[in-house]
Amino acid sequence: MKKTQLFNKILVANRGEIALRVIRACRELDIKSVAVYSEADETSLHLSPADERICIGPAISAKSYLNIDSVIAAAKSSGADAIHPGYGYLAEKEEFAAACEENGIMFIGPKPENLKLAGDKITAKNIMEKAGVPVIPSSPGPVGTLGEAVELCETIGYPVMVKASGGGGGRGIRICETEETLREDFLIAKAEAGASFGNDELYIEKFILNPRHIEFQVLADDAGNTAHLGERECTIQRRYQKLIEESPSPKLTDHLRKAMGEAAIQAARAVRYFNAGTVEFLLDSDDNFYFMEVNARIQVEHPVTELTTGIDLVKEQIRLSSGGKLEYSFDDLDKRGWAIECRINAEDPARNFLPSPGVIDNYRPPGGFGVRLDTHLYQGYELPIYYDSLIAKLVAFDLDRQGAIAVMKRSLDEFVIEPIKTTIPLYRQIMDDPDFCKGDFDTGFINKFVPEEDDDD
Repeated sequence: MKKTQLFNKILVANRGEIALRVIRACRELDIKSVAVYSEADETSLHLSPADERICIGPAISAKSYLNIDSVIAAAKSSGADAIHPGYGYLAEKEEFAAACEENGIMFIGPKPENLKLAGDKITAKNIMEKAGVPVIPSSPGPVGTLGEAVELCETIGYPVMVKASGGGGGRGIRICETEETLREDFLIAKAEAGASFGNDELYIEKFILNPRHIEFQVLADDAGNTAHLGERECTIQRRYQKLIEESPSPKLTDHLRKAMGEAAIQAARAVRYFNAGTVEFLLDSDDNFYFMEVNARIQVEHPVTELTTGIDLVKEQIRLSSGGKLEYSFDDLDKRGWAIECRINAEDPARNFLPSPGVIDNYRPPGGFGVRLDTHLYQGYELPIYYDSLIAKLVAFDLDRQGAIAVMKRSLDEFVIEPIKTTIPLYRQIMDDPDFCKGDFDTGFINKFVPEEDDDD
């Protein structure tokens, strides 16, 4: 692999564990890093290893981490020649990537046109259909009126999923099992979409019963060379938010993995994708798979792919954005072992996942062979009330799935974060569940452990 001239200084436009993750990669690549922070994050751990630290505004995200002008100004004043957005916040904002480009700063991620397409699920689906990638039966475009919706659903058949065209992160979704529920939910969903995303367009697709959620990590260089790095099983989730991820998937056969991997590459090439991204699929009980969406960023669950491939995805993002070429494929990888990730959230599962901010008085992280912990926690740290509840990503690795489960059980038992409530006890229950241990689950699996909730709650 040819040596690539990397950047001199990278500003990390994020906070918490992902900012720390990117800054560590910069240090290993001998690249200077700039950490940005809000007034509420002045004691955050991600500031310590950075070469420079710049406050970009008050606690509220809209005035700091989501403030494009403040982030660009910080990059220019520090002399950074690139920005890594992490995930969330500005990572998938087309206007932010375009602003970087306009100011001569490299956006370490997809091109603005990739981000625009990823945010437009209707157009993306139509492109995939033309490219021969399997797609879920759905509306060919936005559904403007209730009358149109009723007529369409008579053709598609119930149940259906009403989704916000500009939505993401599991928001703006309603499941309608009958025409009666469609009539009740359609106008409500339209109003919610407009309020949440500034875009009230809805589209409708067939709802796949009891599916699995499988995603493929893809990488692409600026010459169009594209590869996938295998799949991640993301089926265990709550309200469309992933809780546990693993690689490989206990469901996929070699034949199915090959077919889905080829479809993922086909999907990435169809939109001329650049840098790191994820192509997401639903897999039904008959092993039919359907394209869901492209996630145009590094994923929260990227560590399970790193541990099973030996490839540092953040470093690859930086290398590809520096003009590096992709010179390997999935078949070239020395893929081995099994990795499982639990997203540790500061929430109380016993109280409907009520957020649990506060001071960490007692902190004892797990360690030992096969354990990776991505977190910004430390003893005495006070969790701000303003941000997402994700506080740690605990990843277990072993040669096979049962070994990885054993490492995860032991690690969860060791992990102490007090006095706040976390999802650690829930994950410990799941690791003992016979169906989980057999790899027999679908997207409704979490309802075995917490009550199924009404979307109106």
